[in-house]
Amino acid sequence: MGKTKTLILQFKNEVFPYEISKFRGAIIDILTEKNILFHNHLGETNFRYSYPLIQYKRIRQHAAIVCLNEGTEAIGLLMMQGNFTCRIGDNEVVMEIESVKANQFLIQTWESSFTYRIRKWLPLNQENYNEYIQLEGIGEKCMFLERILIGNVLSFAKGLEIHFDNEVVCKILEISDPITIKYKNVKMMAFDVEFKSNVSIPDYIGLGKGASLGHGTVVRKYDSQK
Repeated sequence: MGKTKTLILQFKNEVFPYEISKFRGAIIDILTEKNILFHNHLGETNFRYSYPLIQYKRIRQHAAIVCLNEGTEAIGLLMMQGNFTCRIGDNEVVMEIESVKANQFLIQTWESSFTYRIRKWLPLNQENYNEYIQLEGIGEKCMFLERILIGNVLSFAKGLEIHFDNEVVCKILEISDPITIKYKNVKMMAFDVEFKSNVSIPDYIGLGKGASLGHGTVVRKYDSQK
């Protein structure tokens, strides 16, 4: 099994969570050479529905772009411009590149498990939301969300053309009370979750809805005693 190429482009500029979509729009606007991986649009009405290979993030309060496989090559179109001026909302901002971290990551199932945190995860659509709210017990709800999380991991792997040799396992350890956010002008329930999985997942990639806009961002949790 080959390794997945990853790249994190970190900026010195700070952004608020509500500015991530504006940050994405600003990046798309300033590109002199357009590439579908930056926006996932095929014309005005059609979309590239595969897993996003370029994702816009807020990492430690700073604007960042996370790239995978072909996305690590496409981001060169932006990096060639060096520092650049763009408009985020009503503000004209000089974006300054702080760091570029390229790596290769082995994504596969293991006999052991890893602990992760996932923030602002959007697991529910209209159909499974109605099913979720009818569940009464906490255990039932966790099992329901675990199945969705497994599906998100499988969709992520499929988008990278990765096939797992063994069954994917995800177990929720902690879950926050849901908060209501707007995604594409639709109110949705977002969760912060700590979970274990037998899949190795790169830091800062997104799972579930809104992965390209900072939702469902995964970070591995390491044992502080080690």
